[in-house]
Amino acid sequence: MSDIEILAAEPGLANTGKLDLDGLPDLLGFHLRLAHVAVYRDFTTALAALDLTQKQCATLQLIGANPAVSQVDLAATLGTDRATMMAMIDRLEQRGFVIRRRSTEDRRRQELYLTEAGQTMLADAKRAIEEHERGFKARFTPAELKTLVAFLSRIHNQV
Repeated sequence: MSDIEILAAEPGLANTGKLDLDGLPDLLGFHLRLAHVAVYRDFTTALAALDLTQKQCATLQLIGANPAVSQVDLAATLGTDRATMMAMIDRLEQRGFVIRRRSTEDRRRQELYLTEAGQTMLADAKRAIEEHERGFKARFTPAELKTLVAFLSRIHNQV
């Protein structure tokens, strides 16, 4: 039985130093938030030595897979606004991981490319992420993992 199940099964645990969770264990959002926090903390620890955030990693990965991608397309894919994406690209460029080039087809468009340092950082990040993911994926059978991802996709693709 998990800590949450124990707490949910024993109302009034606040008297013993644990909080009564009321109806929280019955809420999907509560469990999604707890899972998110656990994954985020582990990810942050796994990539601490690289000094990269999740969005920076995703941005490097998308640029690496899509040379000449625009900031607008990255922002749309990652669900962030253009100003935030521009600031993130500025930081990655300052660290020497990304370069901007004006498009020869549309002078208003900036194309993004990984530098050699960016490619190296992306490779390092992918190794760290693979190790991070391995720990969480090991908790599920392959079939369970496929089902979990399908269920989570059903949630985030609806929003």
